[in-house]
Amino acid sequence: MAADSMEIDDSLYSRQRYVLGDSAMHQMAQSSVFLSGMGGLGIEIAKNIVLAGVKAVSLHDTKQCETWDLGSNFFIHKEDVLGQKSRVEAVCPRVAELNPYVHVDVSSLALDDNTDLGFLGKYQCVILTEARLSLQKRVNDFCHSHQPPIRFISCDAYGICVRVFCDFGEEFEVSDPTGEEPKEIFIQSITQDSPGVVTCMDNQPHGLQTGQSVVFREVNGMVEVNGTVRPVSVLSPYSFAIGDTSQLQPYAHGGFFVLLKTPKTYRFETLEKQLCDPHVLTPDFSKPEAPLQIHAAMMALDTFQEQLSRLPNAGCSQDAEVLLKLTEEVNGTLMNKAPVNAELVRCLSRTARGTLPPLAAAVGGLASQEVLKAITGKFAPLQQWFYLDAIEVVRPLQSVAAEEFFPRGDRYDGLRACIGESMCLELHKLRVFMVGCGAIGCEMLKNFALLGVGLASSSGEVCITDPDLIEKSNLNRQFLFRPHHIQKPKSTTAAEATLEINPDLQVDAHLNKVCPATESVYNDAFYCRLNLVVTALDNVEARRYVDSRCLSNQRALLDSGTMGTKGHTEIIVPNLTESYNSHRDPPEEEIPFCTLKSFPSVIEHTIQWARDKFENLFAHKPSMFNSFWQTHPSAEVVLQRMQRGESLEGSFQVIKLLSKRPSRWDQCVTFARLKFEKYFKRKALQLLHSFPLDTRLKDGSLFWQSPKRPPAPVDFDLKDSLHFGFIVSTARLFAGVYNIPYSQKDVTEEEVTRLLSIVKIPEYRPSEKSIETDETVRKPDSMKLPLSSEEEREAIAQLEQAIATDNVTAESLQVSPLQFEKDDDGNGHMDFVTAASALRARMYAIEPADRLKTKRIAGKIIPAIATATAAVAGLVALELVKVVGGYEFESFKNCFFNLAIPVVVLTEPAQVKQSLIRDNIYFSIWDCWTIFGREDFTLSDFINAVREKYGIEPTMVVHGVKMLYVPVMPGHSKRLKLTMQKLIKPSVDRRYVDLTVSFAPEADGDDDLPGPPVRYFFSRNGETP
Repeated sequence: MAADSMEIDDSLYSRQRYVLGDSAMHQMAQSSVFLSGMGGLGIEIAKNIVLAGVKAVSLHDTKQCETWDLGSNFFIHKEDVLGQKSRVEAVCPRVAELNPYVHVDVSSLALDDNTDLGFLGKYQCVILTEARLSLQKRVNDFCHSHQPPIRFISCDAYGICVRVFCDFGEEFEVSDPTGEEPKEIFIQSITQDSPGVVTCMDNQPHGLQTGQSVVFREVNGMVEVNGTVRPVSVLSPYSFAIGDTSQLQPYAHGGFFVLLKTPKTYRFETLEKQLCDPHVLTPDFSKPEAPLQIHAAMMALDTFQEQLSRLPNAGCSQDAEVLLKLTEEVNGTLMNKAPVNAELVRCLSRTARGTLPPLAAAVGGLASQEVLKAITGKFAPLQQWFYLDAIEVVRPLQSVAAEEFFPRGDRYDGLRACIGESMCLELHKLRVFMVGCGAIGCEMLKNFALLGVGLASSSGEVCITDPDLIEKSNLNRQFLFRPHHIQKPKSTTAAEATLEINPDLQVDAHLNKVCPATESVYNDAFYCRLNLVVTALDNVEARRYVDSRCLSNQRALLDSGTMGTKGHTEIIVPNLTESYNSHRDPPEEEIPFCTLKSFPSVIEHTIQWARDKFENLFAHKPSMFNSFWQTHPSAEVVLQRMQRGESLEGSFQVIKLLSKRPSRWDQCVTFARLKFEKYFKRKALQLLHSFPLDTRLKDGSLFWQSPKRPPAPVDFDLKDSLHFGFIVSTARLFAGVYNIPYSQKDVTEEEVTRLLSIVKIPEYRPSEKSIETDETVRKPDSMKLPLSSEEEREAIAQLEQAIATDNVTAESLQVSPLQFEKDDDGNGHMDFVTAASALRARMYAIEPADRLKTKRIAGKIIPAIATATAAVAGLVALELVKVVGGYEFESFKNCFFNLAIPVVVLTEPAQVKQSLIRDNIYFSIWDCWTIFGREDFTLSDFINAVREKYGIEPTMVVHGVKMLYVPVMPGHSKRLKLTMQKLIKPSVDRRYVDLTVSFAPEADGDDDLPGPPVRYFFSRNGETP
């Protein structure tokens, strides 16, 4: 995004544009940032803000590369240490490579209490990491008093504790505190009163807060409110007051309101003032005092360093007691204080020299989002401190011998100082399966590399799989990929990039989807070799499937996801927590068929309609055409069968396509013009013929009232760029489907005008067919609709004509269906959807959407930004350490955050539920009973075996959807003598099946009692029979 032209490169930034908006993107492209400290935290922030697309970043650092850095800075390599390079010199070219639009330069000058800070005046934001508190105060004072103020952020990570501080000046204006897109909410009624009360249609929640303002549109009757801004006072989730409406005309019907976004000003204090009375964010409500406790402990650590010019030594109890005493002294000076947490202080003392890479990633994501807020004024800033600790990671290790934490001169010394040698070795031995190598996948692989997860020398392995290829839009947040990787597989490319960070990892990259079709690859034996599974997926269906495989194979699953600045993590541990499938999100609401077809009311309806039209015209019908002629290769045979009265599925639609098939460019243009007439003029005329504007319903109310909008026919006008755009894009797509060549000249306005001048538009005659108005009716399948005898005769005549005129050739029975591709601006797909949606919006007087918004909705694009991705992956990797350590339930944390607001909420996972069958026999979702059979094992033997082993007799046995034994079913009692082999008929290589069993209730008339699945092995040793 070059600052001079201010063109946003949508092919790179499209997913991020939906998060930040173009105004913020332009501001970033004009902003320069100074970032000091190239440790683990500094490099995280550098990565995220360069990916985001600021104008320039100056990286500052004065240290040399050491072996230690290899465990925290993913852009420092072994050769940099051997070559005695400075850290900033080593990382600069690798950071610059992340984004060609960002200028990255370096500084290695001393930055201390004597440095003239005047050079900082050219930056809009200054970030300090690894800086002493005295320097932080000095730089902050300079930035705060500078005119205009320079936004200041400082971040520190010491072992298990991290902090972020923000000061954006005395007055910092934010254009959009939440980033949420205001929704149009339809109105049921407005009272003529003081105050007037607005009620939402269909009990839809308005989501407003008292003090916010709304704008009214399209209200009938009380027209005075239209276009006015009114402050609201919330009365209920579905109603609010808007001031005096008693002198206005009475409300009749219709209308909607939209929340008006208003800028908000935030006031910040300097670091010096905030130290005594900190304003903190509370991420974990199970320990609300933690932020203030960490504040005091980290301030004491600053004093410790000032006094002794070093950090506390690992395992030195003397240092820990000194730090504890200092913490108590500091705490005494605070205006807002919590009791000193001695355990936290001792853990901080022991780990302060160390580094937990996932913690740096998590807080680095949050701090980077604050940088973007500082330079754009988009989203609510952090006021003013964020503290996070990972005490749950180290609490179980307090009794481990001190030597475990001592340095050994390798890349894991920083990690070892926090978790000890034994835990490091466990991580090295780990066998992990990660599904997905997109944005979260890349960030997870970075964490694996820094933690030493899955080392070849320790028989560990990281197995990854992703069927996708790299696209340019991925480069904005999938930081392991570069422009020269475009169109290469994600998994193999990510594997190579991970080995550059840590060459000792064993990474096995696959190109498979993980789904029922690949169960022969990812079978039970595969899962049994694993320690845990990580999902880096972008859809619920795939998560559910992987969860079910982890559940049946008793493997931990670490799941996460992001949408824009929001992120979540979910930790699933065998026998401790519920699984992903234990909770079900409500299904996405589908737009009713009649709304899409005839009664759109909001822009989402017209975009979905245009997307469906694309699918039907250029993908579904052409695919149906191809498969019909593959099944019936001879047109003559098809004709004979139809003449004999046979019904061939799809024949009517296919023959219609064949008879009208264009063979020249001018015919494609004619097709497009006729489609325009049908969609945007005749549809409106037909609707108004069927339902004139004064139509009333049985209760006397108007048919055409909100949310129904009456259409207005659109007269074709070639001078209108939207009309021209629809004709050209539609003609181009027809040419693509029917393999018709066209030149650049063919799509010029002059040539298209010439071709359109000779198109004859048939006269419109209204039809008497009924129009669907029932919102519960689903779209009918045109292939399954019975044909009338007239349609059959028409199809036969058309096919006879095509055969007679030699129009049936091998070429004419083959077309090229299009696959919707939203990110290729040259293919015309988005041109068609944008033009078709905008024309339909115009026809129904709906506020149109620009191309960018249309692309997001039509392409179902999930907004995404690197800051949130880095944060979720860091939080997940922290939990991975706990899973490897076999920690108790209380140690684990799920997280939800929204970096925009900002809010971070850590909670305990849902604890696994124990269900009582009866007689003190319990089971949970993780239980699976096992029965080992043999070749002559009967159903009766199976039932007896369950009773003997588990103390309760099954009364019903089901395999999948097949009922093997239900006593009330006729003939089922005879099955008791049949062998399990005969009843189940397993494939040759099948070792076992999972059966669903239920048990007799305690009282007659009650439902059968469910139990856990019973895994029946066909042989005694569980081998293939």
